Amino acid sequence: MKKESLLARRKTNLVVRARIIEAIRLFFTDRAFLEVETPIRIPAPAPETHIDAIPSDGWFLHTSPELCMKRMLAAGYEKLFQLTKCFRHYERGSRHLPEFTMLEWYHGGIDYERLMAECEDLLIFISRYIGKGDSVTYQNRTVSLVKPWGRLSVREAFKRYSPLPLETVLADDRFDEIMVTCIEPGMDSDRPVFLFDYPRPLGSLARLKRDDPTIAERFEIYAGGLELANAFSELTDEEEQRSRFREEREQRVRLGKTEYPMPDRFLNDLSGMPEAAGIALGVDRLVMFFTDSPSIDEVVAFTPEEL
Repeated sequence: MKKESLLARRKTNLVVRARIIEAIRLFFTDRAFLEVETPIRIPAPAPETHIDAIPSDGWFLHTSPELCMKRMLAAGYEKLFQLTKCFRHYERGSRHLPEFTMLEWYHGGIDYERLMAECEDLLIFISRYIGKGDSVTYQNRTVSLVKPWGRLSVREAFKRYSPLPLETVLADDRFDEIMVTCIEPGMDSDRPVFLFDYPRPLGSLARLKRDDPTIAERFEIYAGGLELANAFSELTDEEEQRSRFREEREQRVRLGKTEYPMPDRFLNDLSGMPEAAGIALGVDRLVMFFTDSPSIDEVVAFTPEEL
């Protein structure tokens, strides 16, 4: 008897994946968002300390379409979304691939609070579209998508779940480690959770809170303990953004990482950008959630190792 291939066993999940992508497009076009395509190969990625771009003939494969899409906001496009492949060096695990699919959208005239409501609406729409209703079972837990979702500040999360104070973790550059080992397990709730208000150093492209400039208006979404998205109220101050990029570049140099060129065209356009909020949502992980898949390998047609 012929052994069933991995590709054949993924068929059910890939059918659901296609329906999810259909739902995403319907959701945004019904809300008058423009679907766009921006270049995958760019001369200068955002110089973020812990995100590494893959070189491509002197340029880089983008880690996100963020810079190009925000330049479009600055040029007068008010509501944009994009489904695209993104690439990040050294990322491979049960929830990571070096090549993955991202949904990004940007909405002029709103902040991260209103973007949270948009996220709730999107996941409820997708769930109903694919026949799941208002709750999803993921890894033996029923997750209700009914609004409102949970909200937890980063500071409160560290008080609840971290063995070390937030300030110590930041000083020792152990934030990502403690997030994965201590904080994320606490996000395994019976409803999705917005983890919000990150320390300023962890929101390099986010606007700071007007009443507390030590806090960036950033949030992440967790559903069933699975991180799905990263979002923020957008920083529109060119000089502040340039200063933060310099800090990130200096940190990369200290860590022995590639020093990326400064994305000057993005920075030059930034002064024309309106108040806006934007988000990057991992489509592969979204499919994992809706298909109850423990590994990202189960929701893509091919993994790198199979090529």
